[in-house]
Amino acid sequence: MSASIHPPTPQPDPRKDSLIEYPSRFPIKVMGVKTDGFVHEVTQIAERFDPDFDASTVELRPSSKGNYLGVTITVTATSREQLDELYRALTSHPMVKVVL
Repeated sequence: MSASIHPPTPQPDPRKDSLIEYPSRFPIKVMGVKTDGFVHEVTQIAERFDPDFDASTVELRPSSKGNYLGVTITVTATSREQLDELYRALTSHPMVKVVL
């Protein structure tokens, strides 16, 4: 029996498969317990990854009982790597419960 040789299947380029065109405005919702300093911490992280981040665009949504706060930040996404690092920084912060 002879083994047939097939050329390797080309791997998709993640940059071509991205639904995001860079640079673009990219909203991220961050949820955490409503405590003093939570919004400040989230905006500080956003500013580390987007030097042009405009804190005046931050949207706040308290939970129905007021215990949690949803903070929507809109950053200028310049690459998948930037977004991945931003998500990692947000999700690893002790005040943050969920990042969407």
